[in-house]
Amino acid sequence: MREARQDAGPGPSVPGRAAGGGRPAVMLAMATLGFAVNFWAWALLSPLAPRFQESLGLSSFEQALLVAVPVVVGSLGRIPVGALTDRFGGRVMFPALSVITILPVLYLGLLGHSSLGALLAGGFFLGVGGTVFAVGVPFVSAWFPPERRGLALGVFGAGMGGTAIAALTTVREVDAFGIEFAFEVMAALLAVYAVAAWFVLREAPGRTAPSESLARRLAATVRLGVTWRMSALYAVAFGGYVAFSVYLPTYLKAEYGLSQADAATRMGGFVLLAVVMRPLGGWLSDRIGAVTVMTASLAATTAGAAVQSFAPALTPLGTIAFLTMAAALGAGSGATFALVGRLAPADKVGAVTGVVGAAGGLGGFVPPLVMGALWGSLGSYRIGLLLLAIVAASAAVFTATAVRRAVPPRQ
Repeated sequence: MREARQDAGPGPSVPGRAAGGGRPAVMLAMATLGFAVNFWAWALLSPLAPRFQESLGLSSFEQALLVAVPVVVGSLGRIPVGALTDRFGGRVMFPALSVITILPVLYLGLLGHSSLGALLAGGFFLGVGGTVFAVGVPFVSAWFPPERRGLALGVFGAGMGGTAIAALTTVREVDAFGIEFAFEVMAALLAVYAVAAWFVLREAPGRTAPSESLARRLAATVRLGVTWRMSALYAVAFGGYVAFSVYLPTYLKAEYGLSQADAATRMGGFVLLAVVMRPLGGWLSDRIGAVTVMTASLAATTAGAAVQSFAPALTPLGTIAFLTMAAALGAGSGATFALVGRLAPADKVGAVTGVVGAAGGLGGFVPPLVMGALWGSLGSYRIGLLLLAIVAASAAVFTATAVRRAVPPRQ
Protein backbone atom coordinates (compact mmCIF):
# COMPACT_ATOMS: atom_id res chain seq x y z
CA MET A 1 0.00 0.00 0.00
CA ARG A 2 1.42 3.34 -0.99
CA GLU A 3 1.93 6.06 1.57
CA ALA A 4 0.36 9.46 1.85
CA ARG A 5 1.00 12.62 3.77
CA GLN A 6 0.59 12.41 7.49
CA ASP A 7 -1.12 14.98 9.72
CA ALA A 8 0.80 18.19 9.01
CA GLY A 9 2.21 17.25 5.62
CA PRO A 10 4.44 19.32 3.45
CA GLY A 11 1.53 21.32 2.12
CA PRO A 12 0.59 22.12 -1.45
CA SER A 13 3.31 22.32 -4.02
CA VAL A 14 4.12 25.62 -5.65
CA PRO A 15 2.54 25.75 -9.11
CA GLY A 16 5.01 25.24 -11.90
CA ARG A 17 8.02 24.63 -9.74
CA ALA A 18 8.44 21.02 -10.89
CA ALA A 19 7.83 21.67 -14.55
CA GLY A 20 8.85 24.08 -17.18
CA GLY A 21 12.05 26.00 -17.70
CA GLY A 22 14.20 23.17 -16.40
CA ARG A 23 15.00 25.09 -13.21
CA PRO A 24 14.11 22.25 -10.78
CA ALA A 25 16.42 19.94 -12.74
CA VAL A 26 19.25 22.47 -12.56
CA MET A 27 18.75 22.96 -8.83
CA LEU A 28 18.71 19.18 -8.31
CA ALA A 29 21.88 18.76 -10.35
CA MET A 30 23.74 21.47 -8.45
CA ALA A 31 22.60 20.14 -5.09
CA THR A 32 23.69 16.62 -6.02
CA LEU A 33 27.06 17.91 -7.19
CA GLY A 34 27.53 19.78 -3.91
CA PHE A 35 26.63 16.67 -1.95
CA ALA A 36 29.16 14.61 -3.93
CA VAL A 37 32.02 17.09 -3.64
CA ASN A 38 31.58 17.61 0.09
CA PHE A 39 31.18 13.88 0.74
CA TRP A 40 34.34 13.28 -1.29
CA ALA A 41 36.16 15.59 1.11
CA TRP A 42 34.44 14.01 4.12
CA ALA A 43 35.73 10.55 3.12
CA LEU A 44 39.36 11.42 2.38
CA LEU A 45 40.79 9.76 5.49
CA SER A 46 39.09 6.38 5.07
CA PRO A 47 41.09 4.99 2.10
CA LEU A 48 44.33 6.27 3.67
CA ALA A 49 43.66 4.70 7.10
CA PRO A 50 45.66 1.48 6.42
CA ARG A 51 48.60 3.64 5.29
CA PHE A 52 48.46 5.72 8.46
CA GLN A 53 48.21 2.56 10.54
CA GLU A 54 51.48 1.31 9.08
CA SER A 55 53.35 4.62 9.10
CA LEU A 56 52.23 5.70 12.58
CA GLY A 57 51.99 2.26 14.20
CA LEU A 58 48.30 2.59 15.07
CA SER A 59 46.30 -0.14 16.77
CA SER A 60 43.16 -1.55 15.13
CA PHE A 61 41.01 0.54 17.46
CA GLU A 62 43.00 3.74 16.77
CA GLN A 63 42.64 3.16 13.04
CA ALA A 64 38.89 2.67 13.43
CA LEU A 65 38.69 5.82 15.56
CA LEU A 66 40.50 7.79 12.85
CA VAL A 67 37.85 7.03 10.24
CA ALA A 68 34.97 7.28 12.71
CA VAL A 69 35.63 10.81 14.02
CA PRO A 70 34.60 12.65 10.81
CA VAL A 71 31.52 10.43 10.69
CA VAL A 72 30.25 11.32 14.14
CA VAL A 73 30.97 15.05 13.72
CA GLY A 74 29.32 15.10 10.32
CA SER A 75 26.35 13.27 11.78
CA LEU A 76 25.71 15.35 14.89
CA GLY A 77 26.40 18.53 12.93
CA ARG A 78 23.44 17.79 10.67
CA ILE A 79 21.03 18.67 13.46
CA PRO A 80 21.91 22.39 13.68
CA VAL A 81 22.76 22.57 9.96
CA GLY A 82 19.32 21.24 9.02
CA ALA A 83 17.62 23.81 11.21
CA LEU A 84 19.87 26.57 9.83
CA THR A 85 18.91 25.51 6.30
CA ASP A 86 15.23 25.98 7.16
CA ARG A 87 16.19 29.52 8.22
CA PHE A 88 18.75 30.61 5.59
CA GLY A 89 18.11 28.27 2.66
CA GLY A 90 20.34 26.07 0.53
CA ARG A 91 21.65 28.93 -1.59
CA VAL A 92 23.54 30.23 1.44
CA MET A 93 24.33 26.96 3.20
CA PHE A 94 25.77 24.98 0.27
CA PRO A 95 28.58 27.45 -0.53
CA ALA A 96 29.14 28.27 3.14
CA LEU A 97 29.76 24.65 4.15
CA SER A 98 31.96 24.08 1.10
CA VAL A 99 34.19 27.04 2.02
CA ILE A 100 34.40 25.95 5.67
CA THR A 101 35.42 22.41 4.64
CA ILE A 102 38.40 23.78 2.68
CA LEU A 103 40.20 24.64 5.93
CA PRO A 104 40.49 21.12 7.44
CA VAL A 105 41.25 19.68 3.99
CA LEU A 106 44.26 21.96 3.60
CA TYR A 107 45.33 21.41 7.21
CA LEU A 108 45.34 17.62 6.80
CA GLY A 109 47.15 17.73 3.49
CA LEU A 110 49.84 20.22 4.45
CA LEU A 111 50.34 19.88 8.21
CA GLY A 112 48.08 17.44 9.99
CA HIS A 113 49.11 13.96 8.85
CA SER A 114 52.23 13.34 10.92
CA SER A 115 50.61 12.08 14.16
CA LEU A 116 47.39 10.50 15.36
CA GLY A 117 46.49 13.59 17.38
CA ALA A 118 46.87 15.86 14.37
CA LEU A 119 44.83 13.51 12.20
CA LEU A 120 42.04 13.33 14.77
CA ALA A 121 41.97 17.11 15.09
CA GLY A 122 41.78 17.55 11.32
CA GLY A 123 39.23 14.75 11.01
CA PHE A 124 37.03 16.44 13.60
CA PHE A 125 36.67 19.58 11.49
CA LEU A 126 36.56 17.56 8.27
CA GLY A 127 33.25 16.27 9.60
CA VAL A 128 31.68 19.58 8.54
CA GLY A 129 31.64 18.26 4.98
CA GLY A 130 29.32 15.47 6.06
CA THR A 131 26.65 17.89 7.27
CA VAL A 132 25.82 19.02 3.72
CA PHE A 133 23.25 16.24 3.45
CA ALA A 134 20.97 18.18 5.80
CA VAL A 135 21.11 21.13 3.40
CA GLY A 136 20.17 19.24 0.27
CA VAL A 137 17.05 17.39 1.41
CA PRO A 138 14.96 20.46 2.33
CA PHE A 139 16.36 22.39 -0.63
CA VAL A 140 15.42 19.67 -3.14
CA SER A 141 12.09 18.90 -1.43
CA ALA A 142 10.98 22.51 -1.90
CA TRP A 143 11.50 22.27 -5.67
CA PHE A 144 9.38 19.14 -6.26
CA PRO A 145 5.77 18.16 -5.46
CA PRO A 146 5.18 15.24 -3.04
CA GLU A 147 4.49 12.66 -5.76
CA ARG A 148 7.93 13.29 -7.30
CA ARG A 149 10.03 13.79 -4.18
CA GLY A 150 10.99 10.14 -3.78
CA LEU A 151 12.82 10.08 -7.11
CA ALA A 152 14.21 13.61 -6.72
CA LEU A 153 15.61 12.90 -3.26
CA GLY A 154 16.93 9.57 -4.49
CA VAL A 155 18.82 11.34 -7.26
CA PHE A 156 20.17 13.84 -4.75
CA GLY A 157 21.14 10.99 -2.46
CA ALA A 158 23.33 9.59 -5.22
CA GLY A 159 25.73 12.35 -4.24
CA MET A 160 26.88 10.03 -1.48
CA GLY A 161 28.95 8.56 -4.31
CA GLY A 162 31.52 11.16 -3.36
CA THR A 163 32.80 8.51 -0.95
CA ALA A 164 33.33 6.17 -3.91
CA ILE A 165 35.33 8.85 -5.71
CA ALA A 166 37.48 9.24 -2.61
CA ALA A 167 38.05 5.48 -2.47
CA LEU A 168 38.95 5.19 -6.14
CA THR A 169 41.21 8.22 -6.44
CA THR A 170 42.83 9.16 -3.12
CA VAL A 171 45.31 6.31 -2.75
CA ARG A 172 46.35 6.57 -6.40
CA GLU A 173 46.83 10.33 -6.16
CA VAL A 174 48.93 9.97 -3.02
CA ASP A 175 51.04 7.20 -4.57
CA ALA A 176 51.63 9.21 -7.74
CA PHE A 177 51.97 12.77 -6.49
CA GLY A 178 52.13 12.77 -2.69
CA ILE A 179 49.57 13.40 0.02
CA GLU A 180 49.70 17.19 -0.33
CA PHE A 181 48.53 17.00 -3.94
CA ALA A 182 45.42 14.93 -3.18
CA PHE A 183 44.23 17.34 -0.52
CA GLU A 184 45.09 20.47 -2.53
CA VAL A 185 43.01 19.20 -5.46
CA MET A 186 40.11 18.59 -3.08
CA ALA A 187 40.37 22.12 -1.68
CA ALA A 188 40.32 23.57 -5.19
CA LEU A 189 37.22 21.57 -6.14
CA LEU A 190 35.41 22.78 -3.03
CA ALA A 191 36.29 26.37 -3.87
CA VAL A 192 35.07 26.05 -7.46
CA TYR A 193 31.81 24.51 -6.33
CA ALA A 194 31.24 27.19 -3.69
CA VAL A 195 31.54 29.94 -6.29
CA ALA A 196 29.31 28.13 -8.80
CA ALA A 197 26.68 27.38 -6.16
CA TRP A 198 26.52 31.00 -5.07
CA PHE A 199 25.74 32.16 -8.61
CA VAL A 200 23.53 29.27 -9.78
CA LEU A 201 21.45 28.13 -6.81
CA ARG A 202 18.09 29.77 -6.12
CA GLU A 203 15.42 29.04 -3.54
CA ALA A 204 12.13 27.51 -4.68
CA PRO A 205 9.28 29.95 -5.38
CA GLY A 206 7.11 30.53 -2.35
CA ARG A 207 9.72 29.51 0.20
CA THR A 208 9.30 31.28 3.54
CA ALA A 209 11.78 31.19 6.41
CA PRO A 210 10.39 30.04 9.77
CA SER A 211 9.96 32.75 12.37
CA GLU A 212 10.54 30.58 15.46
CA SER A 213 13.92 30.38 17.14
CA LEU A 214 16.31 27.52 16.40
CA ALA A 215 15.76 25.99 19.85
CA ARG A 216 11.96 26.03 19.55
CA ARG A 217 12.03 24.52 16.07
CA LEU A 218 14.35 21.72 17.19
CA ALA A 219 12.13 21.07 20.22
CA ALA A 220 9.08 20.83 17.95
CA THR A 221 10.96 18.54 15.58
CA VAL A 222 11.86 15.97 18.22
CA ARG A 223 8.19 15.75 19.22
CA LEU A 224 7.20 14.55 15.74
CA GLY A 225 6.67 10.81 15.44
CA VAL A 226 8.04 10.80 11.90
CA THR A 227 11.37 12.08 13.20
CA TRP A 228 12.02 9.07 15.42
CA ARG A 229 10.58 6.42 13.14
CA MET A 230 12.72 7.59 10.25
CA SER A 231 15.76 8.03 12.50
CA ALA A 232 15.55 4.37 13.56
CA LEU A 233 15.37 3.17 9.96
CA TYR A 234 18.05 5.49 8.65
CA ALA A 235 20.43 4.51 11.45
CA VAL A 236 20.38 0.99 10.00
CA ALA A 237 20.17 1.73 6.27
CA PHE A 238 22.50 4.68 5.86
CA GLY A 239 24.47 3.79 8.98
CA GLY A 240 25.29 0.42 7.46
CA TYR A 241 26.36 2.09 4.23
CA VAL A 242 28.58 4.58 6.04
CA ALA A 243 30.14 1.88 8.19
CA PHE A 244 31.12 -0.19 5.18
CA SER A 245 32.21 2.82 3.13
CA VAL A 246 34.74 3.83 5.79
CA TYR A 247 35.77 0.43 7.16
CA LEU A 248 35.59 -1.95 4.19
CA PRO A 249 39.21 -1.36 3.05
CA THR A 250 40.42 -2.27 6.54
CA TYR A 251 38.12 -5.31 6.68
CA LEU A 252 39.21 -6.64 3.30
CA LYS A 253 42.88 -6.11 4.05
CA ALA A 254 42.66 -7.91 7.41
CA GLU A 255 40.22 -10.71 6.48
CA TYR A 256 41.39 -11.49 2.95
CA GLY A 257 44.90 -10.04 2.78
CA LEU A 258 44.13 -7.68 -0.10
CA SER A 259 46.47 -4.84 -0.99
CA GLN A 260 45.49 -1.33 0.02
CA ALA A 261 44.74 -0.32 -3.58
CA ASP A 262 42.68 -3.48 -4.29
CA ALA A 263 40.70 -3.08 -1.07
CA ALA A 264 39.99 0.59 -1.83
CA THR A 265 38.85 -0.31 -5.35
CA ARG A 266 36.45 -2.95 -4.06
CA MET A 267 35.10 -0.50 -1.53
CA GLY A 268 34.53 1.91 -4.39
CA GLY A 269 32.47 -0.75 -6.16
CA PHE A 270 30.38 -1.27 -3.02
CA VAL A 271 29.72 2.44 -2.72
CA LEU A 272 28.97 2.85 -6.44
CA LEU A 273 26.28 0.16 -6.36
CA ALA A 274 24.71 1.70 -3.25
CA VAL A 275 24.72 5.09 -4.99
CA VAL A 276 23.00 3.70 -8.07
CA MET A 277 20.38 1.95 -5.97
CA ARG A 278 19.48 5.02 -3.90
CA PRO A 279 17.52 6.84 -6.64
CA LEU A 280 16.01 3.51 -7.67
CA GLY A 281 14.84 3.05 -4.08
CA GLY A 282 13.26 6.50 -4.17
CA TRP A 283 11.60 5.81 -7.52
CA LEU A 284 10.22 2.48 -6.33
CA SER A 285 8.95 4.21 -3.19
CA ASP A 286 6.93 6.59 -5.35
CA ARG A 287 5.47 3.59 -7.20
CA ILE A 288 4.93 0.77 -4.69
CA GLY A 289 5.45 2.46 -1.32
CA ALA A 290 8.48 3.18 0.81
CA VAL A 291 7.45 0.72 3.53
CA THR A 292 7.53 -2.15 1.05
CA VAL A 293 10.90 -1.06 -0.34
CA MET A 294 12.38 -0.60 3.12
CA THR A 295 11.20 -3.98 4.41
CA ALA A 296 12.65 -5.81 1.40
CA SER A 297 15.93 -3.88 1.68
CA LEU A 298 16.39 -4.72 5.34
CA ALA A 299 15.59 -8.39 4.72
CA ALA A 300 18.25 -8.51 2.00
CA THR A 301 20.76 -6.82 4.31
CA THR A 302 20.05 -9.45 6.96
CA ALA A 303 20.77 -12.26 4.50
CA GLY A 304 23.97 -10.67 3.20
CA ALA A 305 25.38 -9.99 6.67
CA ALA A 306 24.55 -13.52 7.86
CA VAL A 307 26.35 -15.08 4.90
CA GLN A 308 29.40 -12.82 5.24
CA SER A 309 29.72 -13.58 8.96
CA PHE A 310 31.17 -16.95 7.94
CA ALA A 311 33.90 -15.20 5.88
CA PRO A 312 33.28 -17.21 2.69
CA ALA A 313 35.69 -17.08 -0.23
CA LEU A 314 35.68 -13.59 -1.67
CA THR A 315 34.99 -14.95 -5.14
CA PRO A 316 32.15 -15.43 -5.68
CA LEU A 317 30.13 -15.77 -2.46
CA GLY A 318 31.75 -12.97 -0.41
CA THR A 319 31.46 -10.55 -3.31
CA ILE A 320 27.80 -11.48 -3.82
CA ALA A 321 27.08 -10.94 -0.12
CA PHE A 322 28.70 -7.51 -0.08
CA LEU A 323 27.04 -6.38 -3.31
CA THR A 324 23.66 -7.57 -2.01
CA MET A 325 24.14 -5.46 1.11
CA ALA A 326 25.29 -2.48 -0.98
CA ALA A 327 22.19 -2.61 -3.19
CA ALA A 328 19.87 -3.11 -0.22
CA LEU A 329 21.37 -0.35 1.93
CA GLY A 330 21.29 2.10 -0.99
CA ALA A 331 17.65 1.37 -1.81
CA GLY A 332 16.70 1.53 1.86
CA SER A 333 18.36 4.93 2.24
CA GLY A 334 16.37 6.22 -0.72
CA ALA A 335 13.13 4.83 0.72
CA THR A 336 13.71 6.52 4.08
CA PHE A 337 13.87 10.01 2.62
CA ALA A 338 11.02 9.34 0.25
CA LEU A 339 9.00 9.16 3.47
CA VAL A 340 10.70 12.17 5.06
CA GLY A 341 10.10 14.35 1.99
CA ARG A 342 6.43 13.40 1.92
CA LEU A 343 5.51 13.23 5.61
CA ALA A 344 7.52 15.96 7.33
CA PRO A 345 5.87 19.40 7.69
CA ALA A 346 7.16 21.75 5.00
CA ASP A 347 8.71 24.22 7.43
CA LYS A 348 10.50 21.47 9.34
CA VAL A 349 11.91 19.31 6.54
CA GLY A 350 15.40 20.64 7.21
CA ALA A 351 15.16 20.11 10.96
CA VAL A 352 13.72 16.60 10.55
CA THR A 353 16.40 15.83 7.99
CA GLY A 354 19.06 17.01 10.41
CA VAL A 355 17.93 14.66 13.16
CA VAL A 356 17.35 11.73 10.82
CA GLY A 357 20.64 12.37 9.04
CA ALA A 358 22.42 12.49 12.38
CA ALA A 359 20.93 9.14 13.31
CA GLY A 360 22.14 7.67 10.03
CA GLY A 361 25.64 8.99 10.51
CA LEU A 362 25.78 7.82 14.11
CA GLY A 363 24.60 4.44 12.90
CA GLY A 364 27.82 4.38 10.86
CA PHE A 365 30.01 5.58 13.74
CA VAL A 366 29.64 2.64 16.09
CA PRO A 367 30.24 -0.37 13.77
CA PRO A 368 33.84 0.54 12.77
CA LEU A 369 34.76 0.89 16.44
CA VAL A 370 33.09 -2.43 17.27
CA MET A 371 34.75 -4.18 14.33
CA GLY A 372 38.16 -2.76 15.21
CA ALA A 373 37.78 -3.83 18.84
CA LEU A 374 36.61 -7.32 17.85
CA TRP A 375 39.49 -7.83 15.46
CA GLY A 376 41.97 -6.58 18.00
CA SER A 377 40.70 -8.90 20.76
CA LEU A 378 39.39 -11.94 18.86
CA GLY A 379 41.02 -11.78 15.44
CA SER A 380 37.56 -12.26 13.87
CA TYR A 381 34.77 -10.09 12.50
CA ARG A 382 32.04 -12.75 12.76
CA ILE A 383 30.29 -11.35 15.83
CA GLY A 384 30.14 -7.87 14.30
CA LEU A 385 28.47 -9.12 11.12
CA LEU A 386 26.03 -11.28 13.07
CA LEU A 387 25.08 -8.21 15.10
CA LEU A 388 24.37 -6.36 11.84
CA ALA A 389 22.15 -9.22 10.69
CA ILE A 390 20.19 -9.15 13.96
CA VAL A 391 19.74 -5.37 13.88
CA ALA A 392 18.64 -5.39 10.24
CA ALA A 393 16.14 -8.20 10.87
CA SER A 394 14.70 -6.31 13.85
CA ALA A 395 14.38 -3.15 11.75
CA ALA A 396 12.60 -5.10 9.01
CA VAL A 397 10.00 -6.34 11.51
CA PHE A 398 9.62 -2.80 12.92
CA THR A 399 9.07 -1.42 9.41
CA ALA A 400 6.52 -4.06 8.44
CA THR A 401 4.51 -3.52 11.62
CA ALA A 402 4.88 -0.24 13.53
CA VAL A 403 5.92 1.95 10.61
CA ARG A 404 3.29 0.52 8.28
CA ARG A 405 0.56 1.20 10.85
CA ALA A 406 1.77 4.77 11.34
CA VAL A 407 1.55 5.63 7.64
CA PRO A 408 -2.03 6.19 6.42
CA PRO A 409 -3.09 5.05 2.94
CA ARG A 410 -3.12 7.55 0.08
CA GLN A 411 -6.35 9.47 0.04
